[in-house]
Amino acid sequence: MNDTHRPGLFATLRLGKKYMKSWPQEKSLSAIFPENRVCRATQFGIRFMPPIAVFILCWQLAFHAQIGPAIATAVFACSLPVQGLWWLGKRARKPLAGGTLEWFHTIREKLQTSGQAINLPQGEVTYQHLAELLMKAFKQLDKAFLDEL
Repeated sequence: MNDTHRPGLFATLRLGKKYMKSWPQEKSLSAIFPENRVCRATQFGIRFMPPIAVFILCWQLAFHAQIGPAIATAVFACSLPVQGLWWLGKRARKPLAGGTLEWFHTIREKLQTSGQAINLPQGEVTYQHLAELLMKAFKQLDKAFLDEL
């Protein structure tokens, strides 16, 4: 993507959420891509960090601690899932390169051979395209297709 068009914070976070939902949570991909770990950590953070932040504030206030550090700690706890969504959003837009791009085309050909109509994306092939393709492949093909690559 060129530097003249940079999506804003909220667009990147929305794309990160979409990417997180479209990435297949398959153990076989964990050794190759960090997405599985980042998605799990982000989902955990979305679910548990707001209550933890409230607990931190209440705990600190109950013991008459300084309010500034308590608020800073709570804000940091709430920022962790946002950081995960940001990373996922940036990753989703990143173009595939080298072996990963070849891998994308090989999986696409396998899906087409099995009767699935898979169009090439317009412009550069990104990790978001890979996530969508992998999701289709895991639904349509035998999971052993990864071993053949």
